[in-house]
Amino acid sequence: MNITSAFDSGNIEVVNSNANPVELAIRQDHNSDFYQWFHFRLEGETGSSYALRFVNAGKAAYPEGWENYRVCASYDRQHWFRIDSHFDGNSLDFTVTLDEPSIYLAYFAPYSWERHLDLLAWAQSSDRVHLQSLGKTLDGRDMTLLTVGAASSAKHRVWMIARQHPGETMAEWFVEGFLEALLDEANPTARRLLADTVFYVVPNMNPDGSVRGHLRTNAAGANLNREWLDPSMERSPEVFLVRQKMLELGGELFLDIHGDEALPYNFVAACEGIPGYDDRHAKLEETFKHAYLAASPDFQIEHGYERDNPGEANLSIGTAWAGHQFRTLALTLEMPFKDNDNLPDPLEGWSPARCQQLARDILNPIRAVLKTLS
Repeated sequence: MNITSAFDSGNIEVVNSNANPVELAIRQDHNSDFYQWFHFRLEGETGSSYALRFVNAGKAAYPEGWENYRVCASYDRQHWFRIDSHFDGNSLDFTVTLDEPSIYLAYFAPYSWERHLDLLAWAQSSDRVHLQSLGKTLDGRDMTLLTVGAASSAKHRVWMIARQHPGETMAEWFVEGFLEALLDEANPTARRLLADTVFYVVPNMNPDGSVRGHLRTNAAGANLNREWLDPSMERSPEVFLVRQKMLELGGELFLDIHGDEALPYNFVAACEGIPGYDDRHAKLEETFKHAYLAASPDFQIEHGYERDNPGEANLSIGTAWAGHQFRTLALTLEMPFKDNDNLPDPLEGWSPARCQQLARDILNPIRAVLKTLS
């Protein structure tokens, strides 16, 4: 048996390969105590079974994320299925039976840096897309902004950023589906939106953490979604650069795409705790939610985070900062690592395809909100 994570977004350490089950540990993010993302390849004998144990699962960033969790697995790195696991509060156990000589195992279906570059290359081929590098990350990667639509004549401006937390790969799967829908010439909702709206899309807010195999932080160990009040090029250039562009261009709607480790549902968190949150904010939020409910059976409003009390929002969080700065609707969209318990899939759980479909369905709630602003 051989286990390796020496590749893009790889993360695992072999503690004891002779134990039964084999003992593994998830590496912490650099300069941070966060960890939960894993991604590795196991090679062995076809037909053999291998019992594996994450010995440090109980001290991960979100231990409740292991409850009723099923491991993502793939032989070809294209199609991902789930393997049952058991969490006893301290360690996570699961068994892999090989149908082929090697298998990839991950916390969620990875979204590779190469696929990210392919997405950018595909998007820029459209005459409706302008690609712009805003600057460099600490590891020297480009921070890329896609502008979709005619900015000079647009009446509305919508921002969508994704993957501030790099281990939340479902966020970039979502953006891929969103861009495919928005650039589909046969999609009437997309055509109507682009008639008077420009979209500013950052598919990956945390390139360095993504490649490094981090759960939540960048190369400096900064949680980018706590950097929006006072980012710096030394600690959080990703936020600094995007925030600078947002301040330059403004916007009427801000969407931050994430994944939640524990809750097996799709939901949004709003900016109700910001100073100045009023009836207008509330009505826009309700318009968005009800339009999304009508558009997608995968979206729901019964389960989610507790709402902030008035004036108690943490303005270092992207959604709260944007809602306060631009006095507009700002939402964090959360998707599950596990499954959507309202509409479960016994084979794949919550999957890249479901992320992409949820993204296609978001065009209608975006349009519903913008219509109220006309």
